[in-house]
Amino acid sequence: MDIGLKGKWAVVCGASKGLGFGCAQSLAEEGVNLVINARTAQSLDEAARQLTSQHGVQVIAVAGDVTDPGLQQQLIDSAPQVDILVTNAGGPPPGHFSKFGRDDWIKALQQNMLAPLELIKLCIDGMVERRFGRIVNITSKSVKMPVDNLILSNGARAGLTGAVATLAREVAKYNVTINNLLPGKFDTDRLRSNLVKRHGNDKPIDDLLKMAASDVPAGRLGIPSEFGHACAFLCSAYAGYITGHNLLIDGGEYPGTL
Repeated sequence: MDIGLKGKWAVVCGASKGLGFGCAQSLAEEGVNLVINARTAQSLDEAARQLTSQHGVQVIAVAGDVTDPGLQQQLIDSAPQVDILVTNAGGPPPGHFSKFGRDDWIKALQQNMLAPLELIKLCIDGMVERRFGRIVNITSKSVKMPVDNLILSNGARAGLTGAVATLAREVAKYNVTINNLLPGKFDTDRLRSNLVKRHGNDKPIDDLLKMAASDVPAGRLGIPSEFGHACAFLCSAYAGYITGHNLLIDGGEYPGTL
């Protein structure tokens, strides 16, 4: 099925591995050229080589901290035009409310709220002018159900969700959509490292992964590629009537009906 994206350009953040790479890979499969970003140049360059060799699209790797305004501008300027923006960044550290001070909150907001908004601001006027744009923010299931011990992430991601909910309604008439993907438990390096931080190294990682999946109704952890395909659909020509939504992808873990 051709979803109408061949030849378009996407900027995908946090794309060297995990959910960001899953999104980049799914977009590349649809013929989308990419500007990808992550902090570590070596892993980012390897991801770029893999995407190019497997899918034959143009891939430009721009390493650096996405909270840096100069890097943000470089990302947008690296593409002939930005048709698709996927924002994504690793979350702030876990910990109790009493542990964190103002600087911790500012850093969390910069990473998981302000940087996505700044990137959106840099590319949205062009999307409106061309009458096509797809913006997908990778947030967290914590937007629907706060995650224990992740208060910084819970707060910052909820802030981003509220801000883009307003903007999505303002630009919808120009065929520009803004949606959020809310991942539950996916088998990524971040999930693995958080499990070790929370439970220590006393148990094998396979046991920790089984424990993490034990309360997921689907009976397993998510796979980054299936997350990526959901992202590609939201970016497609067929998703123009879907905007301002939070798509929870968690194997049924969230207990609510809405």
